[in-house]
Amino acid sequence: ETRPPNIEGKGEVSQRALVRNALRMRPDRIILGEVRGSEALDMLQAMNTGHEGSFATIHANTARDALARLENMVGMAGANLTSRATRQQIASAVTVVIQIMRLTDGGRRIVSIQEITGMEGETILMQEIFTYRRTGVTADGKVTGHFCATGVYPKFDQRLKEFGVGLPDTLC
Repeated sequence: ETRPPNIEGKGEVSQRALVRNALRMRPDRIILGEVRGSEALDMLQAMNTGHEGSFATIHANTARDALARLENMVGMAGANLTSRATRQQIASAVTVVIQIMRLTDGGRRIVSIQEITGMEGETILMQEIFTYRRTGVTADGKVTGHFCATGVYPKFDQRLKEFGVGLPDTLC
């Protein structure tokens, strides 16, 4: 758990220090709550060096905005990486971005699942696999809708099959 410094300016425990210490324990996965600073670099490096299945939360308006925020947070670490190098790290480490949104009724719903497919030039490529389609609002103010496939079959399908999870052919 993070902790601010005491009145004498000592005893601070930062999120970055926690990530680094967790990595020393040789975990299979790293699960971070909210990433909002320089710990983003350590998280990306962990995800690129064998901690597959790790995940973290980033607050942003869209999946694309989340990647931009992640790039900015890596810059906060002072690692002197170029934008292209940072984006390559992100494209290599992140497989899926799941966007959850608070709707007008106050409930939270998954509204988009997007796959990172690589890079083209300076741009991280993404494709939306599932989306939430809002159909209306009930008389008591609840948002109605359904989750549906976009028709794009994910490139990580083979990896899912290796772990015993198959996607139905109806996604195509």
